Amino acid sequence: MPRGRYSLHDPYDHTPLGEEHFQCAPGPTGWRYVSRTTAPSGDHTGSLDLTLDDLGRPLRLELRTAHWQVRGAALDGVTWVRTDPAGERAQEGNAPAHAFTGTSPAFLVAAARLLRPEPGTPATRVRLVAFTPPALAPRTLDQTWELLGSEAHATDSGPLTVDGYRVGDPETGEAHTVHIAGDVVLAAPGVELEDLESPPSAFT
Repeated sequence: MPRGRYSLHDPYDHTPLGEEHFQCAPGPTGWRYVSRTTAPSGDHTGSLDLTLDDLGRPLRLELRTAHWQVRGAALDGVTWVRTDPAGERAQEGNAPAHAFTGTSPAFLVAAARLLRPEPGTPATRVRLVAFTPPALAPRTLDQTWELLGSEAHATDSGPLTVDGYRVGDPETGEAHTVHIAGDVVLAAPGVELEDLESPPSAFT
């Protein structure tokens, strides 16, 4: 069960945004990722609990910040409820999308698991609903994913396969590279893996 820590920063000006402490593992239903985020000051800012099925679809999403929380799942596309912690301002939503996304590196692993692009094939387009802190307001967007290649790296615990993806924004034409090993993001814009207590889990 990988357990570790990501540092998060603004991908444009590199302003530190805090850290995400996580643990994740494949399980009977697919894959589960649990994390909590902290500000640069160390104050708690939110949490994430994401469970995928064997095909990479979101079985359950629980995302929290100081003033908002979202619960969602793949149902008639994707369906969610966004509310304040007291439950007084609940808003239901639904969109003909494939999955969720946000600032957590977990959503990069989830998208790669859902799409599973093959090397040498055209980029795959996917529609996602994004929730970003602090307000967690839903926003529907499209991404393109292309597998650039895979490399095996020798480690003390055996070979580690790292997949490189080009992730694009069809609306702006911008693209960036994401490196993922199993269920851990090694590097992505705004994300750095700072600590990992055990090797990434390999999906079967």
